[in-house]
Amino acid sequence: MRPARALIDLDALRSNYRLARELGGGKALAVVKADAYGHGAVRCAQALQSEADGFAVATIEEALELHAAGISAPILLLEGFFEASELPLIAEHRLWTAVGSPWQVEALAAFDSPLALTVWLKLDSGMHRLGLDVDAFRAAHARLSALPQVGRIVMMTHLARADELDSGRTHEQAAVFATATAGLAGETSICNSPALLGWPDVRSDWVRPGLMLYGANPLAVDSTVTARLRPVMNMRSKVIAERWIEAGEPVGYGARFVASQRTRVGVVAMGYADGYPQFAPNGTPVVVDDQPGVLIGRVSMDMLTVDLTALPQAGVGSEVQLWGGQALSLAELAPRCGVSAYQLPCAVKRVRREYVEG
Repeated sequence: MRPARALIDLDALRSNYRLARELGGGKALAVVKADAYGHGAVRCAQALQSEADGFAVATIEEALELHAAGISAPILLLEGFFEASELPLIAEHRLWTAVGSPWQVEALAAFDSPLALTVWLKLDSGMHRLGLDVDAFRAAHARLSALPQVGRIVMMTHLARADELDSGRTHEQAAVFATATAGLAGETSICNSPALLGWPDVRSDWVRPGLMLYGANPLAVDSTVTARLRPVMNMRSKVIAERWIEAGEPVGYGARFVASQRTRVGVVAMGYADGYPQFAPNGTPVVVDDQPGVLIGRVSMDMLTVDLTALPQAGVGSEVQLWGGQALSLAELAPRCGVSAYQLPCAVKRVRREYVEG
């Protein structure tokens, strides 16, 4: 069996959820969209089931997968429904749905629901993606509140620049949200992961932690709070071949690495098809048999190469940690490779996942 695998620490996941809930001071939806950012939505939701206030996904397909696995906690569709034809399923499975477009308001008004639905009404406070402007938001709140098919409204918005601690945009958006929701009945939801970690004066009844659940810091700086995050994914594989090359010889595609001295090269069963960044630079740290090592050469689809010259104990069968565990964290690896810490775990698709406790 190919040795590439991702160890998923479920105890760390629970610890990160508790931190998010603590920081938010209220209730927290665990965001498990995109297969829990590559960590496995079903297993992650099962691990959090006993304490999570609810879960959030992007699509109804993701929600139904969780229900089929026995998840009974509330599940919010963050993007709402894509077609009015989804509303019967939403009612049947008692899903919560976001509403952020005029056509969704109209579809709800026309839907003869067998039970009162929970709606998360979304304000566009400055993200300019999904959501209603202030006037349309207040009008939609009034209209939905009068409908028998709507039983509960949570008012939400999304922050565009909460990961930029020197930007005033977060406070501006929070002020727009306060104006839009003034005097309206219902709970509120503003905070995503960076807001929870970096903006303690911006809070709401519900918070929606995503990336921080998986132990990655979305901020550019560390703090005593972000230090409490525990990495959930540890990407590992093994050396499957080794060879010596002479000074002046290249390794891999494009001859991006050329040996300056006689070099022992280890080939590792891990590539960009497994989620490791294709353009990770020469010298990117890895851990080989618990010892520091470095990447050399361009990452291939299924393999990458490391320098074993200074690691005489290492060879075929040696374990290599690529991120998490003793290796770089996601937040450390991503900027070295010109990618986002959000992107890296989501790209982990074909690597087998092994779930551990602690």
